Amino acid sequence: MAAGTLYTYPDNWRAFKAQIAAQYSGARLKVASNPPAFTFGQTNRSPAFISNFPLGKVPAYQGDDGFCLFESNAIAHYLSNDALRGATPQAAAQVLQWVSFADSEIIPPASAWVFPTLGIMQFNKQATEQAKEDVKKVLTVLNQHLTTRTFLVGERVSLADITVACSMVWLFKQVLEPSFRQPYPNVTRWFVTCVNQPQFKAVLGEVKLCEKMAQFDAKKFAEMQPKKETPAKKEKAAPEEEMDDCDAVLAAEPKAKDPFAHLPKSAFVMDEFKRKYSNEDTMTVALPHFWENFDREGYSIWYAQYKYPEELTLTFKSCNLITGETQQEWLISKLRLSTLCSEVPLVHRRWFCIVVVWPIYLKQTGQRLCPDWQIDYESYDWRKLDPESEECKTMVKEYFAWEGDFKHVGKAFNQGKIFK
Repeated sequence: MAAGTLYTYPDNWRAFKAQIAAQYSGARLKVASNPPAFTFGQTNRSPAFISNFPLGKVPAYQGDDGFCLFESNAIAHYLSNDALRGATPQAAAQVLQWVSFADSEIIPPASAWVFPTLGIMQFNKQATEQAKEDVKKVLTVLNQHLTTRTFLVGERVSLADITVACSMVWLFKQVLEPSFRQPYPNVTRWFVTCVNQPQFKAVLGEVKLCEKMAQFDAKKFAEMQPKKETPAKKEKAAPEEEMDDCDAVLAAEPKAKDPFAHLPKSAFVMDEFKRKYSNEDTMTVALPHFWENFDREGYSIWYAQYKYPEELTLTFKSCNLITGETQQEWLISKLRLSTLCSEVPLVHRRWFCIVVVWPIYLKQTGQRLCPDWQIDYESYDWRKLDPESEECKTMVKEYFAWEGDFKHVGKAFNQGKIFK
């Protein structure tokens, strides 16, 4: 029978899996989650800990015989008995199926939805709405599976139930209010059955189901962020270090001129539009805001089309090109503050076409202003759009919503202007 220590921080749902498995199997498990036995952020960074667990992550298990394991699913599996793991090859495979299902289908949307309500992560409206839809899909699958079953695999609790239930604890506690879970009665019945088993309760305590869906709390999020220490004032300036030849050459170079220095300040605040675009609905909020505030005197809108589509016969090549172009925009702060580039790969037969709609604070493309911004400029054909035209309005809508007919591209396809 296994015996050892589980290192973790308090209330770590990933550690719950191993603890509950040990309750069922009878494995002797000590939990080190508080000082002096374990201090998260210190103990797991010590040389002794890293020598046994190279990633420094928790939960981590060390047996009394010196056997070490990291990764919560592996630890839970090791601490289980045959009944939990699946008594037959078929049952064992089904258990593994649901363990994988929890990792790939439940945890990502659950984290995106729940973490902002706990102050762990910044709120993003689109990500949260997508997470809700993904959780509905998960609940639908589980509800159908549990229509004629008490547990996920077989007639008794298995590691499948332990893993899936633990991955859903925070969903049920924080956001799955009665109206949301009402269409999935089999899932709620199963979850309540699991968490009320003595072995679950010994680890989780009393699990109270959510009565009202928790929302993002900006104040809580601010409190959770690490405080920045204000550096103490220096009483006396430290002596300057001697520069080597390389530093001396760099220091002697003339400072780059701000490419936007000669331009008047625009009333259109690009970052304000980006916040709308990132956190609110594109069609009903972001695009109306764009057109209501767009500065037609200061800004222009450009359509760009990649010149060499025959190079993009493989999907990863298109993805690399888009990623590189987007990184240039975001990494160069001056350009980032004045633009928002939307790039869409469009497929024709076996090739891709990269096309761009780019609002820019200039009457010319911003990449012409500075050599640092011209890396891919010549690889595109650029065309300035008329903001008053229906063509421009349609293209802005389609490219920023990432959906539509894209008729201008279809016309070019048919005329052989893109693919020859």
